[in-house]
Order: sequence, then C-alpha cells, then structure tokens
Amino acid sequence: MAEGIKDGDVIRVRFTGRYQDGEVFDTTEERGPFTFVVGSGAVVKGFDDAVRGMRAGERTQVTIEPEQAYGSRNEEYVLSIPRSSMPAQVKVSPGMQLKVPLQGGKALTATVTKVTRELIRLDGNHPMAGKTLVFDIEIVATGLKPSELFGG
Repeated sequence: MAEGIKDGDVIRVRFTGRYQDGEVFDTTEERGPFTFVVGSGAVVKGFDDAVRGMRAGERTQVTIEPEQAYGSRNEEYVLSIPRSSMPAQVKVSPGMQLKVPLQGGKALTATVTKVTRELIRLDGNHPMAGKTLVFDIEIVATGLKPSELFGG
C-alpha cells in the first residue's frame, strides 16, 4: 500500500474552502486541482496537517481554527493616521491596500477601512484573521515531481 502523505511530498488536491456560515471563499472547482509541496507554507498549517497521512483518492472535511489558519485578529494592527500624512494627489478609499513602512525597513500591507476628512483607518490584520475555516479536500495525486508544481 502507498505511503501516506508527509512533509516534502508534492501533491495535487481539489478543495472547497468555506467560512463557518457556509460562504465559499475559495474553490478549485472551476480552475482545476491545486498542486503544492506539503509543509512548505503554500497553504495554512491546518490544511497541511489535514492532508498528512492521507493517500490519493481519499477525501476529508476539516475545520481549521484561526490559530492554524491566519491567526487571531489583533486590534494592535488597527490604526488611524492623519489624512494630512498622505499626499493630496493620492485618492484613498475603503478597500484599498497600502504598504505601511515599519521600523527596520519592513512593510505591512494594510487595508483602508474608513476615510474621513481628518483620518484614515487602516487594518493590518489578514482579511481572514480570526475566522474558522472549513475545507472539503480530495487528494487527486501524490508522489509528483517538483517540476509538476508549474505544470511540467
């Protein structure tokens, strides 16, 4: 019998990801199976954990808590900056994503959530932070070559 999936294996899966309320946020249904290296960080930790030990042809449904997905929401990542700190020619509106420079030369991608005359409110949390995710997963193939990650 074939060995179960382990870290470093290149596998191909079909999946549908939903929030707990049933809203689908991602699926391979229309675009075809997804190929990735298990344990490489290509998917959230809970997804990697779910496929380990599975074999081609198997299916599972897994519920992934925020800590094993995109983390909990952190209100420290929500900030307001003076509107005057942005150049006048830059039109900022809710939903936009901005790079916010941090100490040490790094940057945080933040989503604009509110704009007033005085302030711009930014949220640096991942949009899926704090959400419990439910995945239906089908293992299509295991034991693929790394070149097959890119359709090779």
